[in-house]
Amino acid sequence: MSPRQSRAWPDMETSTRVACAQLSPVVADPDANRGLADRAIRQALVSGAQVIILPELATTGYHLEPSEAADLAEDVQGASITAWVEALRGSTAVVVGGFCERGSDGNIYNSAAMVSSDGVMSVYRKTHLWDQEHRLFVSGAETPPVVDTPWGPVGIAVCYDLFFPEVTRGLALGGARLLAVPTNSPSSKSRMPGSIAPADGIGHTVARSAAYLNRVYVAVCDRHGDERGHAWTARSSIIGPEGEFLAGPVAYNEELLLADCDLADAERKQWDGTTNDAFADRRPELYHEVITTGSA
Repeated sequence: MSPRQSRAWPDMETSTRVACAQLSPVVADPDANRGLADRAIRQALVSGAQVIILPELATTGYHLEPSEAADLAEDVQGASITAWVEALRGSTAVVVGGFCERGSDGNIYNSAAMVSSDGVMSVYRKTHLWDQEHRLFVSGAETPPVVDTPWGPVGIAVCYDLFFPEVTRGLALGGARLLAVPTNSPSSKSRMPGSIAPADGIGHTVARSAAYLNRVYVAVCDRHGDERGHAWTARSSIIGPEGEFLAGPVAYNEELLLADCDLADAERKQWDGTTNDAFADRRPELYHEVITTGSA
């Protein structure tokens, strides 16, 4: 799958309404989760949303046993993704959502799909697995994609991917104006004294930094609720290129976040009030060794 997939679209509109549907997927119950997603997508469409984001692993829930992940995994043409496509019928909106994927190679992946009413536009397999995810999933081996939509290019990442600046910078350099990030953020009861963020806030620090440093919009769609004794931060948010919250963060309840984003703003990389440019001022000829070997 290529890093960027294109098709012919109408001219980009001035403002794009982005929606994050903060849900509470039911662990190991894909039928219930299809109902949750269908309701959320249709509510977002009624609210005028054009880019709709669902949480990570929205089809199955997160805290699965390996045998459950194997049993519940679906290919991209499975019932859950097909239901997202059907919910979009008659609209020009797109959905980005996380799902438990069974690849054609037989492996199980923590994946995200972008779909329109015409079908699947792109599938991305999470490349940076968190903690116990290694028990369930194989890491993806392809570059996170930037996908053309009616409103401009959208980059896809999944949760922990956001913590790697190479990912977000790569998506922005690939032309993404919005980063759509399905997420399941586990709740932390405490942080070490002197931490740069309070408990459950570190993800926002990372997301706001990614938006600000790359001059792009970032939409993080988290989940809420408890699952097999594990709680979630439930802190979905939509962030602008200045690192400002446009919607959220929202905690501990089901909610549809909406923000009108002028994605053309993400084409402008200048720091306000200066002649400096976040991309033009880069010195990539000096970075290669640091990125590839970790040495300065």
